[in-house]
Amino acid sequence: MSRPVAAVLTLGCKLNLADSEEIARALRRAGYEVVDRLCEAEAVVINTCSVTHVADQKSRRLIRAARRLAPGAAVAVTGCYPQTAGFDAVRALGADIVAGTRDADKAELVAALSARAGRSTPQETSPEAGLRIRAFIKAQEGCNDVCAFCIVPRTRHREESRSIERVVAEVEAAGAAGAKEVVLTGTQLGAWGRDLVPPLRPHHLIAGVLERTEVPRLRFSSLQPQDITPELLALWSDPRLMPHFHLALQSGSDRILAAMRRRYTIREYLAAVARIRAAVPDAAITTDVIAGFPGETEEDFRATLRVCEEVGFARIHVFPFSPRRGTLAAKLPEQVPPEVKRERAAALAELGRKLRERFAAANRGRRRPVLWEEERPTPDGLRWHGYTDNYIPVYASGEGLRNRIVPAVIGEPYLDGARAVVAGGAA
Repeated sequence: MSRPVAAVLTLGCKLNLADSEEIARALRRAGYEVVDRLCEAEAVVINTCSVTHVADQKSRRLIRAARRLAPGAAVAVTGCYPQTAGFDAVRALGADIVAGTRDADKAELVAALSARAGRSTPQETSPEAGLRIRAFIKAQEGCNDVCAFCIVPRTRHREESRSIERVVAEVEAAGAAGAKEVVLTGTQLGAWGRDLVPPLRPHHLIAGVLERTEVPRLRFSSLQPQDITPELLALWSDPRLMPHFHLALQSGSDRILAAMRRRYTIREYLAAVARIRAAVPDAAITTDVIAGFPGETEEDFRATLRVCEEVGFARIHVFPFSPRRGTLAAKLPEQVPPEVKRERAAALAELGRKLRERFAAANRGRRRPVLWEEERPTPDGLRWHGYTDNYIPVYASGEGLRNRIVPAVIGEPYLDGARAVVAGGAA
C-alpha cells in the first residue's frame, strides 16, 4: 500500500528551514512520504515568511498555487505570515489548517495532518528517509529586541531557548539520517540561554553539542558584535566548528544604527571583527546590509561602503529598505526615494561581488575541506558543487562526491565562488 504524499514548502529564513525539517520528520513518522516541491499531494504544508511585503505576496501566491494545483489536498499554513495577516485571512486564501510559529502550534498542525493520514502513532522510517546533507537545527525562538525595521518580534514572540539536551538530540538525529553538517539557528541566536535557569551563554550550547555529538561539521548562525566573546571564540580550536561568522552590520553609520535601534556602534562592530580575525584567521565573515533606511544620507551610505571595504566581507546580503507595517521604521520621516534605494542597493551588491571574489582569490592554492552537496553541471563541465569549511562555494569535476567531505585545492574565482580540484582524503 503506497503512503500518502505530503509536500513541505518553505519560504524565508534558516529558522523556517529548521522548522520545516522538524515538520517533515514528524510527517514521515506519521506515515507520509515527504517531498519539497509542489505536486498533487494529499497534504501541502507551507511555511511562510512575512519579513517584508514582498514576502507576504510570495506567501499568498504559494497558498493559492497549492490550492489550485492540489485541489484535493489538506493545505496547512504555518510560519510568520498568519501572525501578520491573521488566521481568517489565510483561511480565505484556501488554507484548511492554520498554525502559528511556536512549537506547540506546529505540533497541532502535524497532529491534524496525521489524523487525516489515518495515523495516530509514530511509524518506523528509514534513517536515510529525507536525507539532507546540511541540517538546520533550531536552538532558540523569539526576540526581545525591537529593531525599528523588524516585524519578527511580533511574529516569533519573546525569546525562548531550547535546552542543550534537546538540541543535542536533534543533532544526533540529523547525523543518524546522514547529515554531515549541522547549522544551529534561531531568531536571535546570540540570546540563547539568557532565559534559562540558571542563565547560560551561546558558548555553553556550542560546547555541549561538540562534547556530546560526533557531527563532522557544525555552523553557528547569525550573531551580533556583543556576542563575540573570548569564551565563544575559544571553541573554534575544534576543527569541527566551521570558520564562518555571520555578523549582521545593517549600516556603517552610527547615526543610522541608532535610528535602527541596533545595540552596537561601528567601533564595537570593528572590534568584534578584529577579535574574530585574531582567533580564527581564515574565517569568512558574512553580513546583512540595509540600503536606504529612512534618513540615510549620502554620507551615511558612503560610511557603509567604507566599513564593508574595511572588513572585507566574504559575502554581503543586500536588502533595499522596505517599509513594514507594524514597525517603527515605516512611520519615520525622511523616507528615501525608491530610485535612490535601488542605486544604493546596486552599489552595495557590486561591492559585495568584488569582496566575494577577493576572498575567494585569497584562498587560491589552499587545500580546504569541502562538503560536496550535489551535481550541478556548469557550462565548463564542472559537475559538483559544495562548500569549503570557510563557506566558499566551489565547483569541481569528480565522481560520487555527494554528501562526502573531500578536500580540494581552491582555484580562481568562478561564478559565485571558485573553481576547485578534488584532492582526495574523503571522509
